[in-house]
Amino acid sequence: MPENGLEHISSRSTVDEAVQRFQSLLTQRGIQIFALIDHSGEAAKVGMTMRPTKLLIFGNPKGGTPLMIAAPTLAIDLPLKALIWEDEKGKVWISYNSPEYLQKRHSIPEDLVKNIAVVGALAAKAVE
Repeated sequence: MPENGLEHISSRSTVDEAVQRFQSLLTQRGIQIFALIDHSGEAAKVGMTMRPTKLLIFGNPKGGTPLMIAAPTLAIDLPLKALIWEDEKGKVWISYNSPEYLQKRHSIPEDLVKNIAVVGALAAKAVE
């Protein structure tokens, strides 16, 4: 299991390009985009400088609801999230909670983990 439950995949694109690619993949698969939070954009509005950082919140109630019924505390971690950010060296990353971490944290039944496992495949595809 990754340290602190986070998985990180590097990208050769900019933050904005990675966000666009990820959003396009979600739309193609019929996965709902609930929000896009532009942390760095909000920082700029209050006169602060922050490297490009955006949080994409997405999910599918058909897949997530059975998980939250089986493990109600999982609702604090759902919908799924992907953090797309640039580090101090200018490298772009997509970070997300590993399904295994969420399973352990909330005691999700093994047969339901597949409902959230898509996040890793989406992140990997977004950086191709």
